[in-house]
Amino acid sequence: MATIKPEDRPHYTYDDYKLWDGKWEIIAGMPYAMSPAPSILHQNVSNNIAWQLKEIFQDCSQCQSLLPVDWKIAEDTVVQPDNLVICDTPNNKAYLTKAPVIIFEILSKSTARMDENLKYNLYETEGVKYYVIVNADDKVAKVHELNNGKYSKVGDFYDEIVEFAIDQCDKPVKFDFAKVW
Repeated sequence: MATIKPEDRPHYTYDDYKLWDGKWEIIAGMPYAMSPAPSILHQNVSNNIAWQLKEIFQDCSQCQSLLPVDWKIAEDTVVQPDNLVICDTPNNKAYLTKAPVIIFEILSKSTARMDENLKYNLYETEGVKYYVIVNADDKVAKVHELNNGKYSKVGDFYDEIVEFAIDQCDKPVKFDFAKVW
C-alpha cells in the first residue's frame, strides 16, 4: 500500500468549511469533526465558565465573553474554542479575526490530543494571552500564560481563584475555579 504524501491530501479553506453540515474546525487545511455532541458534563462545565465570565465582564466596556464562535485565523484555519474572552469590537459579524485574550478548551476523549497539542501550539503562535485546558472528569484546569511568545504553565487549579492580568481591564480579573465544577 502506498503512503499518502502531504501534497496528495485535500486542502480545505473557509469557503469549503461554510458549506459543511455539522460542527467542524479546519487547521492548516485539514478538517476536524467536532462530534459527537459534547457530553452533559462538558456542557455543564462550559455553562458554568460562561456564566462566570459573563458576570465578570458585564460592566467592562471593552471585553466580552463568548461561547463557541468561528475564529478565522487564516483562509485554511478556523477554530471554535469552547469559551473565550475578546477585548475589542469584532470587525466582522460572521467570525473573529483577532486573537482572543483568554481561551478555555474543555477536554473530551475525541478532542483531548488536539486541544493539548495542536491547539496549544496554534494559540501560542497566534498570541492568545491565556490558554486554559479544562479536564472536567478530573476537575482540574491547567492555566497557561503567554510570556515572550511562549506559554508557561501558571498551575493546575481545582477550587482556587486565579487572577488574569488583562491590559484592557483596570484590575486583575478574578476567576473562581470552585464555581466551574
